[in-house]
Amino acid sequence: MSLEKPNMLDQQDVQEPAPSFPPTERPLPGKHKRYGWLWVVILVAVGLGIYFLYFRQHSNPASAATTDAGVAAGGRSGRGQAVPVIAARAYKGNIGRYFNGLGAVTPLHTVTVQSQISGYLMKVLYTEGQMVHQGDPLVEIDPRPYQVMLESAQAGLLRDQANLDNAKVDLKRYQTLVPQRAVPEQQLATQGALVKSGEGIVATDQAQIDTAKLDLVYCHITAPITGRVGLRLVDPGNYVTPSLSTGLVVITQIVPITVIFTLAEDLLPPVMQKLRAGAHLKVEAWNRDLTTQIAEGVLETVDNQVDPTTGTVKLRATFDNRDGALFPNQFVNARLLVEEERGVTLIPTAAVQRNSQRTYIYLVKDLHRPKSGGQGSSGQAAAGSAAEASQVLGGTTTVQTITLGISEGDETQVTSGVNPGDVVVVTGVDRLQEGTKVRVQMSPAKAGT
Repeated sequence: MSLEKPNMLDQQDVQEPAPSFPPTERPLPGKHKRYGWLWVVILVAVGLGIYFLYFRQHSNPASAATTDAGVAAGGRSGRGQAVPVIAARAYKGNIGRYFNGLGAVTPLHTVTVQSQISGYLMKVLYTEGQMVHQGDPLVEIDPRPYQVMLESAQAGLLRDQANLDNAKVDLKRYQTLVPQRAVPEQQLATQGALVKSGEGIVATDQAQIDTAKLDLVYCHITAPITGRVGLRLVDPGNYVTPSLSTGLVVITQIVPITVIFTLAEDLLPPVMQKLRAGAHLKVEAWNRDLTTQIAEGVLETVDNQVDPTTGTVKLRATFDNRDGALFPNQFVNARLLVEEERGVTLIPTAAVQRNSQRTYIYLVKDLHRPKSGGQGSSGQAAAGSAAEASQVLGGTTTVQTITLGISEGDETQVTSGVNPGDVVVVTGVDRLQEGTKVRVQMSPAKAGT
């Protein structure tokens, strides 16, 4: 019995479990190496996938465009989806070549009305801002002092005229007595000089009368030109003088009126060539942001020298301005029409595309209504520009090289490559190439096309 107890204790000691360690403290040989290779394989696979996807997309732009069009059209990518575009028809019309310049409205005449005499301002006979004609009364200055001066001059004339008449009678008597030696010749000569002196005095009196009458005329001030009066500068009751700095009123001629604008000196030769040929060049006045045409006039003259500091030359255009659309000192954009082409083929400027080799457009061929519309005839689809603008049509694009002429604003002349009636893509060209199917929304046609 004594021998079995130690054996049992030894057995319990042998069966006692070993202490456990945390997983992090139990390194496994070779584990780091296996996970390192796994990450390398994953990164290589991802890189190869990105490379092949990128290479495929850039090597086949047609499929990429088709995919983009499909996503834009219905949220699904796939081949054969039509690209939505906006198109317009080429048309016949007129287009001009314009030179643009900055200008200001300048009246032909601006007059500051001054008083030519001194006196109290009695009446103002105009309304501020009204149109007055040459000779219309404007203001009145107190005429009474000048009326008194006129009467005094007239009285002096009567006195001196009487003295002159008496001297002439004596002269005539002396002329009779001198041959009879009744009076000396010296007295005759003295009397003749007295008559001439009297005549001078009478002439002076007459001049004083004329001056007094003129002063009376100056008391009633009239409009020297036809134009629009400005704000009143002097109120009635004030004493005015010829040296008044502000003047009485300012009158500006606005019918007709002119615009002085500048052009670069490089643009001057064709303008001078037209003027020497006797051409009447049209000038349009537009507002500050070139959104509204204000008036239309004719080029009148060109300045005689170029401004060396700016390299520009001044030009003056005349406008009828009967509607008063142009206002003195108003800023305008002047557009000088130098050349005009009539009955040429025009397309929207936005349809013109360019690269390093050529200028081209995207033409829409085989224009038709979708089958759901019940009609597939291209001739029926082309009937009526208003009907076209309200529907979506189908077609196929083709690249067409063109030659351009004058380009002005949103219109461009095409001298070759496009005929009136051809449908050209205006918006959406970045997704197109040769043979791309399109869904066309027609823009409204120009008037007269």
